[in-house]
Amino acid sequence: MPHTRIQEQISLETCLKKIDHQGYKRYRELQGIYRFSGFILAVDHVQGDPFAAPSRICATIPFGDKIPPDFMNTSAGKTAVEDFLGRRFRHFKTLIAKGSSGMGKSGLIDIDSGGQTILKRNAVVIKNGTAEFRFVVGLPAAGRTILGKEAAAIFMEEIPEILSRTMDIPLKDLRLFVNTLADQETLRASLKAKGLVAFIVDHAILPRKSGIDDRPLEKDAVPFVSPESLRVHIQTPNSGEITGMGIPKGVTLIVGGGFHGKSTLLNALQSGIYNHIPGDGRERVVSLPDALKIRAADGRFVEKVNISPFISNLPFKRDTECFSTDNASGSTSQAAGIMEALEAGTKVLLMDEDTSASNFMIRDERMQSLVPKEKEPITPFVDKIRQLYKEHGISSILVMGGSGDYFEVADTVIMMDAYHPKDVSQKAREIVRLFPSHRAREGGESFGIFRHRIPLKSSFNPSRGKRDVKIDAKGLKTLLFGRTLIDLSDMEQLADLSQTRSIGYIIHYVAKHTLNTTTSLTEAINQAFDDLSKNGLDVLLPFRVGNLALPRPLEVIQAINRMRTLKIAQADWR
Repeated sequence: MPHTRIQEQISLETCLKKIDHQGYKRYRELQGIYRFSGFILAVDHVQGDPFAAPSRICATIPFGDKIPPDFMNTSAGKTAVEDFLGRRFRHFKTLIAKGSSGMGKSGLIDIDSGGQTILKRNAVVIKNGTAEFRFVVGLPAAGRTILGKEAAAIFMEEIPEILSRTMDIPLKDLRLFVNTLADQETLRASLKAKGLVAFIVDHAILPRKSGIDDRPLEKDAVPFVSPESLRVHIQTPNSGEITGMGIPKGVTLIVGGGFHGKSTLLNALQSGIYNHIPGDGRERVVSLPDALKIRAADGRFVEKVNISPFISNLPFKRDTECFSTDNASGSTSQAAGIMEALEAGTKVLLMDEDTSASNFMIRDERMQSLVPKEKEPITPFVDKIRQLYKEHGISSILVMGGSGDYFEVADTVIMMDAYHPKDVSQKAREIVRLFPSHRAREGGESFGIFRHRIPLKSSFNPSRGKRDVKIDAKGLKTLLFGRTLIDLSDMEQLADLSQTRSIGYIIHYVAKHTLNTTTSLTEAINQAFDDLSKNGLDVLLPFRVGNLALPRPLEVIQAINRMRTLKIAQADWR
């Protein structure tokens, strides 16, 4: 920050009186640091006009004994406390802030706080016995004329009251928040030792209010209850022993009739990579942290990916060991997505037949008879799924309602019946015995190989016009990186707009700091995340912001793979 001298609160009041009814740009005179009763307030950046992005403000408050030290003795505990405080600030600003007091964003007070997931953010940062609240304020104006009295009310009345009430912390609620997150971390950490890839606690509420509302369904929601054969017991630090359904490693099918809860269960599993707030209904539903949802994505960009385990012998002798396209089909995009996921290090694939390419998933006996293998470039996933597990330890969880051929390759089959799960694995094996499939296996002797690719630094140019760096999230599933719009619409596990924004800055950081001519994409990303783990999200920008949330390395790699400027140095493959 350019301003380091701390002024008294009265200086801010005096300045607001002086610039009242002046031109809007004089608001820049506010930039600085001010001492209030009980906190320090910094005006880090002043917006250029009432319609521009609101001004960035930071308030630093010593919390003394208001937060027990043992709540923050782990990284997860510290994240829980920061998230809790951000939500309290949002709650009280809604109650206290008067809102619109002029043109554009005048009167706005806002903070970047979460929905149903608990993410590592930089909206509230705890350090050195203080809580640092980073929020934005829309400085009031009539046209382009400063409304000094309205601005004074925001700074002298609204913000102090919001902060005071935020820091009046109900320890019972905070303890519940911290303990709930700690239990989820324990459950997730227990999966591997128990040979599981996911766990769904008994009595979880999996259905959501709607496709655009991630809150739990309140009316007519059926609590989840594990079938006895799949029930496992896990000890947690705060809730004691809990029970629920464990999904073992290997190949798992989720089957059942339409509208009986198959996709609802898979959606809960793909969200199980995150921790959830108390009352979400999924706060003890966990998956391995590298579980990745794959779907077909017609039209996506692919750059030099080896898709030959699934697709070979294309017409016109197109190379599938180094496959590139600006307009992938459903099958080639899904094949590329899987191979990119293996390169990135995932150990669990999640797929739903409703969002998959049908010719990629299965080729039945009749189609095999009509179109011989030598005329069909696609090797269906059903013939590769067991090789993936046996040779590479990659588990798969599939929602499958239309093809019983997958029964032959499944270890576990779960049937959803009116949202009640049933273990029908033995019955599926009996069906295979009674009604054997006569389709030919087309997967060959082994799965095949995947390669680590090395991107060229020239792929990542964040400049736009006169700006050296222009990075912004244009919604949850669209990222602007320089002049390039990156379509993230098939990345279903993104949970928050602030993650999308962070992905852009992480890509820029990787290009500047961790990528070189011998570093693979995965190595460069993992090195960047090591830096983030040590130094926090603030390492991504040269100035203080509060609107970043941590994605997974997997999502950053997925985004890079969708950049139409991406160029891979093929000669350096290993």
